[in-house]
Amino acid sequence: MAGKLARRPAQKSDSRAHKKARLAPASKTKPLRKGTPPPPKAKVNSSRKPKRNAPVTTTRSDTKGKAKAVSTEDEDDNAVVELPSSFKVMAGSYEKLLYGLEGTVSVEGSSHKFSLRPMFIFPAHISCIKSIAASPQGGKWLATGSADEIVKVWDLRRRKEIGGLMHHEGSITHLEFPSRSHLLSASEDGTLCLFRARDWSVLRSLKGHKGRVNSVAVHPSGKVALSVGQDRTLRMWDLMRGKGSGSTKIYKEGELVRWSTDGDLFVLQTLFTLDIYSTDVKLLHTITHPSRIHDVKFCKRAIGEGEVLLVAAEDKKVSVYDLPSDRTQVPTVVAEMIGHTNRVKAVDMLHIALPSISDSPRTSTTVVSTISSDGKVRLFDLASVPENATPEKLQLEALTEYDTKGSRLTCLALADGDVQVSPVQGKRKRVVTDNAEEDEEGSEEDKEVPDEMEGEGEDESEEEEEIEEESEDEAEDE
Repeated sequence: MAGKLARRPAQKSDSRAHKKARLAPASKTKPLRKGTPPPPKAKVNSSRKPKRNAPVTTTRSDTKGKAKAVSTEDEDDNAVVELPSSFKVMAGSYEKLLYGLEGTVSVEGSSHKFSLRPMFIFPAHISCIKSIAASPQGGKWLATGSADEIVKVWDLRRRKEIGGLMHHEGSITHLEFPSRSHLLSASEDGTLCLFRARDWSVLRSLKGHKGRVNSVAVHPSGKVALSVGQDRTLRMWDLMRGKGSGSTKIYKEGELVRWSTDGDLFVLQTLFTLDIYSTDVKLLHTITHPSRIHDVKFCKRAIGEGEVLLVAAEDKKVSVYDLPSDRTQVPTVVAEMIGHTNRVKAVDMLHIALPSISDSPRTSTTVVSTISSDGKVRLFDLASVPENATPEKLQLEALTEYDTKGSRLTCLALADGDVQVSPVQGKRKRVVTDNAEEDEEGSEEDKEVPDEMEGEGEDESEEEEEIEEESEDEAEDE
C-alpha cells in the first residue's frame, strides 16, 4: 500500500496482519542462532488498550515507508529543562557486564566534591557489549548493543529491562538517541535502523553500505546523519524522508564520524588520523595524532566561548584540542586528561548544575568521563581547561574514579540524574527522579503521540485502530 509501512505477513494462525508493533510471544519470535537463549517473554495485557510502557520484543522485519523527522528539541513547548544536579555513568565491558554508576556533587568547605557510587552491576548480554547510548532530557532509556546481534532496552528510572530489539543480523556497532523519542542503531550487517521509543517499532531500515557500518553521527538539527563503514564510503542519510541522500568515496575505512556541537564541522577518524571537514565536505585540516585513536567527541567549553575536541587514544590519556574560531588555523593540544594505565577506550561528557558556594560564581560545569582497558572509570572537570590556548599542555588530574577490578571496559554513556522541568507560564513544576512511580501508567514523555509519518493521515490512524480492535476481539474469543 503506497505511503504505508509494509510489515512481514502474519503467520497462518493470524487472520489479520498488525500494522503497529505488537507484543510478540517467544514462540512467534524468529529464533536466534543455535546456543542463544530466547529473549525475555513479553507480558500480554488483557485490557483493550495496551500500556505504553509494556515490554516490547520486535523481530527482524523489513519496513518500507517514510520515517518521521527526528527532532532534538524539547517536545514539550511549555517546559524548559533545567540542568541535572546529578548524573549517571553507564559502561559496558568485554566480560558482558553492564556497570551503572551514580555521580553526585556536594559542597566540601569552599569547593565542590565529586563522587561515584555503583547503582547496578550485572551481565546484560551473552557476548561482549560493543555500544551503549542513553536518551537525552531526563535519561529515561538506556540501550546496549552486543556481538550477540541484540539491542537491549532498559528503563533507567525503574532499573529494569524492557526487552530486546532483534532487527539486525550482525554485531551492533553503534547506538545513538537523536532525541528522547527515537533510537538509531548500526550493525555489521551493513544497515541502520531507526526505532520509535514510544512502542519500539522500526520506522525505517536504511540500507546502502556494502559491509559493516562502523559509526553514525546525527546532525544537531536531527534532520540528517552521516555514517562510515568498511566500504570506504561516507554516506549521508535524510532522516526527514528516511532514505539516503548522497555518498562520497573517502578511499580509507572510516572508524568514527562526529558532528561538532553547532553542526558546522564534522570529523572523520581513521587509525592515527583526524580529518576535519566543513558541511560542504571540504577538507579543512588533517591532524596526525601521536598514537592510535579510539574515540573522538566535540564539546562546548565549560568556561568561555567556542568548543574543544576530545581525543581518547592508545597513549593512556585524553588530549584536548582547541578549535580556533578562525577555521584556517590548525587545532592544537592545550590540555591532557591523565591517570589511566592502559588505553582509553571511550570518552563522554555532560553539562550539570553545581550546588552554590558563597564565594564561587560557578553555577554549572561540564563533567568528562573516561573509561579504559585498565578497568577504571575516571571523572574530570572541563572547566579546568584554560579559556585561551597556552604554549604548555596542562595536565588534568581526575576528580574521582571508580575501579571495576579488572573489567576491560569498551563503551560509555552519560545520562541525566535528577532533572527539574520548570514551566514557562506559571505552571506547576514537574520533578523527575529515579524513583518516579507516577510513570507507571505513562509519563508525559510516554503520553506524547508523535506526528504521523509523511504520506499518512487520519484515515490510516482510524484503520489501524479498527484493525487493533478486531485483533483484540479475536484474542478474547480464543
